[in-house]
Amino acid sequence: MSNTEADPAELLCSERPGEGVTVLTPRDVPLGGPRAIRVRRTLPQRQRSLIGAWCFADHYGPQDVSASGGMDVAPHPHTGLQTASWLFSGEIEHRDSIGTHAMVRPGELNLMTAGHGIAHSEVSTPDTSTLHGVQLWIALPDEHRDTARDFRHYAPPLLDLPGATARVFLGSLAGTTSPVPAFTPLLGAELTVEPGATVALDVDPAFEHGVLQDIGSVTVAGVALDTGELAYLAPGAGRVELANPGTEPARVLLLGGTPFTEELVMWWNFVGRSHEDIAEYREAWQAQADRFGRVEGYQGSTAWLPAPTLPQVRIKPRRNPS
Repeated sequence: MSNTEADPAELLCSERPGEGVTVLTPRDVPLGGPRAIRVRRTLPQRQRSLIGAWCFADHYGPQDVSASGGMDVAPHPHTGLQTASWLFSGEIEHRDSIGTHAMVRPGELNLMTAGHGIAHSEVSTPDTSTLHGVQLWIALPDEHRDTARDFRHYAPPLLDLPGATARVFLGSLAGTTSPVPAFTPLLGAELTVEPGATVALDVDPAFEHGVLQDIGSVTVAGVALDTGELAYLAPGAGRVELANPGTEPARVLLLGGTPFTEELVMWWNFVGRSHEDIAEYREAWQAQADRFGRVEGYQGSTAWLPAPTLPQVRIKPRRNPS
């Protein structure tokens, strides 16, 4: 998904501290080109740019798109990152400059590696009346940020746990491991907690974790979350406790990873290490250079999505507080 904010600046969001938990509140952003949808953006923000290598989190829906026509994001570029698409409902057609033509469906991971440069488009299918999902980005470490383009699809099995179900799409949790390779230690899983249940999950204490609330009522270590909020837990804890005090199932995404200590410059759809990197990527995209390749088969309203104008000041690097 493209970051199509008119002013893709660093976000200013609030924090709500709890017992060992920091709650990150999302910002409402229009997204999706000519047929914009609304998303709740939790990462990045001034207080916390990353959780592990997870550097971007947009949560959207459930949104009725039967009248608007749904999502239509023209071919756009990425560098230095991976995109992880995860749906709860609806279907999105993905095309990229590797030649991939794939569908994003609920409960299935589509992981695209941009590396040196890639372009892709995203269009919801005609039969999709409701869109509901999460778009995540993963920063690539410096030694791999120019790696070759890649695309992986994985449908994780549904795991039955005491009081919950889970789908582990990256990393390891509850005795299962995703076969999808990662460039840094990561965890990504969908969890649905039964009404009235409390679930304690053993996790890697070297990881920091984030719990993104989707539907239902959920608490993390006793701290309640609202829709789209993300609970941050620092490294050191070997267990994450989720509880559902409500009468309906509660669904969350659990994200984690070892702290990502490199400084990043993030602007629009690019991840680099300096202002000069970003300017170079933008110039290459505006010139439709071979760096990003071509997306074949997209039938939308415009051939490609131009980049915004660079700010008049230098783009500063991001890193998490120590």
